[in-house]
Amino acid sequence: MTITLNPAESPAAFARQVKTASDAELRELVAGDRRTAVLGDLVAGMPDVFRPDRAGSLEAVVHWHVTGRADGNDDVFELEIAGGRCTVSPRPDRTPRLVLRLDAVNFVKMTTGNANARMLFLRGKLKARGDLGLVNKFPALFDVPRP
Repeated sequence: MTITLNPAESPAAFARQVKTASDAELRELVAGDRRTAVLGDLVAGMPDVFRPDRAGSLEAVVHWHVTGRADGNDDVFELEIAGGRCTVSPRPDRTPRLVLRLDAVNFVKMTTGNANARMLFLRGKLKARGDLGLVNKFPALFDVPRP
């Protein structure tokens, strides 16, 4: 099975392809030429699934560190929640309240509804630094696609 779609084309169809893909196929996806586009599309789609009704008056800057780049560095994305809105940036330039780190395969699975953030955290696959209370609340702020 080859993942042919990009998340921006059809988030639900992409999530279904991720669900049926093996970990080896997902590793190939995030290690290849499409890594930047796929991760960028997933992050760019976060404001679309943000639930301001669940955020209330929360104000937070969160940095995502997605590991596994060929050069050994992480892809880093900034997400800001403020005023009932969620915005993202590929340039993390603000001090984060929370830093989340996980490998690219689990990031793709989690952001497509194919892995549970709490379970990844409990299993040590999602690491957090900063406001650990926000870790528990964070997944509920988004309605990820259901594959």
